[in-house]
Amino acid sequence: MDLSLFITKPGMEKLQKRVSYLMNEERPEVIKAISIAREFGDLSENAEYKAAKERQRAIDNEIDYLRRRSASLKVIDTTDFPKDMVRFGSYCVAVDITTDEKICYRVVGAEELNFTEEEDVQAVSVVSPIGKALLGKKVEEIAMVRAPMGERNLRIIEIR
Repeated sequence: MDLSLFITKPGMEKLQKRVSYLMNEERPEVIKAISIAREFGDLSENAEYKAAKERQRAIDNEIDYLRRRSASLKVIDTTDFPKDMVRFGSYCVAVDITTDEKICYRVVGAEELNFTEEEDVQAVSVVSPIGKALLGKKVEEIAMVRAPMGERNLRIIEIR
């Protein structure tokens, strides 16, 4: 099962809001800027025109990517998931055994990492080393994270 295709319901809503914002706010602004820049004359030496066209390409590429990607994602409603173990969409508080640092994680889909901005919550992808280590763990169990930066041991102290 390809876990990278999953997204939480709030994650999909944020992704769709981003597409809407790009379509209804950003794109009209840049089209207006292109129109104004055209009035300056010679387009071959018009820096404002070139910058606006480049911005339009970037916006169009992002819209296209997000639309194609959202069509292939499977939305998972995690509201009724049991809180007995860390699952996709779960929040869990863990303590790094080495540093004694307490961190609240949320295991989410890879596509929603850019749209997750909860205060005091570190979003981790379900396919990341931390996400993989946390999945299936229960309170008081140790999640051993094997990452390029080294090994970390996280003790789960709360799941919500």
